[in-house]
Amino acid sequence: MPDCTPVVAIAPEKITGLVLAGGRGSRMGGLDKGLQPLHGKPLVQHVIARLAPQVGPLALNINRSHARYAALGYPLWPDLDDGFQGPLAGLQSGLRHCTTPFLATTPCDAPLIPDDLVQRLASAMTAAGAQAAYAVTGRGEERQRHPVCALLDASVSASLDQFLAAGERRMALWFDSLKRVEVDFPDPNAFRNINTGQQLQQLEQETSR
Repeated sequence: MPDCTPVVAIAPEKITGLVLAGGRGSRMGGLDKGLQPLHGKPLVQHVIARLAPQVGPLALNINRSHARYAALGYPLWPDLDDGFQGPLAGLQSGLRHCTTPFLATTPCDAPLIPDDLVQRLASAMTAAGAQAAYAVTGRGEERQRHPVCALLDASVSASLDQFLAAGERRMALWFDSLKRVEVDFPDPNAFRNINTGQQLQQLEQETSR
């Protein structure tokens, strides 16, 4: 008979949430993406509103605009090294700072992330006995990985330190070195990234209807 024992999900209080807002914003003309307004609120606030109920502690990975982010009331965790080294540097900072067994990450420019993102990642990671879980959408040639929307066992911190020390920056390559599980989500729009002013304007129009 198949094993029908239910998978025990990870309790939210054991998960630190981290919003990655430490990028250069190159495709947005160098603007700080997390602070760009959507319906009168910074993008990062829309992400926080969705992520915060799914986790215990929550922090922001930022590398500039410290005063404006500090006003949101969450701990600020800059990259450990200067120079805008990319999202893996944000993960490294999160893993170093978090005091919970797990870290959940989302980017500041994905304001539509699912309300059950962390729960589904946690269930899949527990069932697979994995070190990491991340979202995927689509099928076949349209299948897309979203490793920035991930749940990590904090024990992978040393692995990431070694990876970055070797000069690597490719997120997908690092995840491939872990025992990981991909978690399918039905709506690709939920992981939509806002990279340009035009995309932001379009989303504002769509979500005003």
